Formats: sequence, structure tokens, C-alpha cells
Amino acid sequence: MNKIILFFFLAASLRVAAQPMPVGTILPLRQTPAHDPVMIKEGDTYYLFCTGQGIAVWSSKDLQTWKKEAPVFSKAPQWAADTIPGFKGHIWAPDISYYNGRYYLFYSVSAFGKNTSAIGVATNTTLDSTASNFKWVDHGRVIQSYPGKTPWNAIDPNLITDEKGTPYLSFGSFWDGLKIVKLTKDRLHIDETIDHLKTIASRKKEGSSNHNPPSVDNNPADAGGNAIEAPFVFKKSGYYYLFASTDYCCKGINSTYKMIVGRSKNVQGPYLDKEGVSMQTGGGTIVLQGDKDWYGVGHNATYTFDGKDYLIFHGYDASDKGRSKLRIEPLTWDVEGWPVIQALK
Repeated sequence: MNKIILFFFLAASLRVAAQPMPVGTILPLRQTPAHDPVMIKEGDTYYLFCTGQGIAVWSSKDLQTWKKEAPVFSKAPQWAADTIPGFKGHIWAPDISYYNGRYYLFYSVSAFGKNTSAIGVATNTTLDSTASNFKWVDHGRVIQSYPGKTPWNAIDPNLITDEKGTPYLSFGSFWDGLKIVKLTKDRLHIDETIDHLKTIASRKKEGSSNHNPPSVDNNPADAGGNAIEAPFVFKKSGYYYLFASTDYCCKGINSTYKMIVGRSKNVQGPYLDKEGVSMQTGGGTIVLQGDKDWYGVGHNATYTFDGKDYLIFHGYDASDKGRSKLRIEPLTWDVEGWPVIQALK
């Protein structure tokens, strides 16, 4: 999600997605408020994690009706409050995965309009809040970005493992684009220096100046117009597919968010689009974009549940003042192995 400017973040669509709602509230799919959704299945229950106060959580048995659960954190993690000036517990863009008996929930904290940002991680042995062993354990900061020191923004995490099981974390928003960093085996720390992290996607064209693109929409000068964020890597048929979101979220009826994709045989890239253009230098094939019924659509996650692939994302509902809603669509693949989704409806 585009976290560049405070007034964007406070747009009506995001306020609605994040507003308090009683635990136990049940809503149909396209009325369920959501921003930056990710999902996982435990037993016969799907769990949805989204941007929100303490990280918003929903559950479902059928992917159609969603029950509001208690947030992951009842109060802001202390390390985040100490790191981010004015932080009050509104946490962005989580990522959920399972490994070796534990669920890993990466999440983003940030100061508005700056890359004063960090990614943290919490674990749990179950997602069933009624279970006796249900307890989120926060492990604190994984990686942090600093204005004037790191040319990237430590938000929008997504965990992926390579063919040997080595874990990597992709992340990033605006600034110098999307990055990837190797993690330790326990997935709680980075396992390489941050001095020269690999860029896996950027809007900066090949052969262009090393300077940032011109600033647009009042973005910080060092972020420029490099409007790309929200990486999600999905393994399928021998390829790693890198999904990302471009242009602008969080503007309600003026949102222009859209999803792009490229693929690689190597988790660290290069990721090439259908035309063979690297996502490092402005490539990326459009997967889905807004229309008259849904303005911007993006910040997607991709999963296989019970043998079927799905694209999980949020869209700005034209019938409801551009408010952000949960979208789940079946994902198919063409004869050349590229993802296909039907037009929005």
C-alpha cells in the first residue's frame, strides 16, 4: 500500500477499512473492509490478516462470509513505539506463512511521509483463538530503513523460500523499488548485510538517470515517482512469479492501483515480463487494473487452496464511495504459464 503521504493514508477508504468493528461481526465477501490482505488456511478455517489497528484479523469457513476476530496486538509492540515517532499501533501490510510448527506473521511499521520504517515478526503455534496454546509472541525488528541512509523503504514484507528451502524476504515501496534479503534459518533475522541489497523491481527505465523519477502527487523528493510496492512471490511450475502493485492506493475514488507480474527461475531474479523486459528496469505485465466499478485494485497475495489458485487483493468500491473491500478471484494460467484473471465484475 502507498504509505507516502499522511492525507492519503487518512482517506475515507482506509479509515473505513481500519475503523473499529465488534469482534464476531460477520460480513459477506465484497462488504468486508480490507487493506493489504493476506491469507492462510488452518484445518477447515481460512484466516485473513490486513492493515489495521494491531493488525486486523478475519476468519471464514467458505471464503464468502467473514467473521471479525480480535487483532493480533492489543497494544502497540514496545519496540515499534520506541522506533517510530508517534506510532500508536496502526500496523501495515502483514504477511503470513507456516514453517516447522509455527505461523510467522511479518508486519510493517512506519512514520508517515518518510522511510523511517521497519519490519517486525511475530509467531504463534495456532491461529484458532479458542485453543489453549493460542498466543502471539513478538520477536521484534527484522530490518529497518532510515531517511538519508537507506535508499529503500522497509515495509510490505513477503516471505518466500528457494528450491533449497532458504528463506528470503521481499519488501519495499517507492524510493529505490522492491528489494530482497536472505533470512536466517529460523526466519527471525536477516542473514546478509543491508549495504547492497538486490533490487528485484523498479519503475526506473533501463538507461535512465540514476536519479529518482520526477516527484508526483507531492511525494517526498527522494521517493520520486517510483510508484511500485507490495511484492508477493508465488512458486508455480518451476517459476517464481513476482507480483507487485504500481501507481496509487489509498485515494478512494481517485485510486489508480494496479497489479503487475514477472517471472524467474531464480528467487532473486531477474524477473522478466511477457515481453522479456526486466522488472528491475520498468518491466511488468499487467494482471489486473481498475474499472468503472472498482477503481484501483492491488496489494495482492496469491495462494493455492485445495488444488485451486486464488488472487487475494483489495479494491476501491465505486458503489460505496471508493471504500476498500476484500476481493478474492480464481486465478488461471495461459498456455505459456502466465497468470490470468477474468475482468472485474
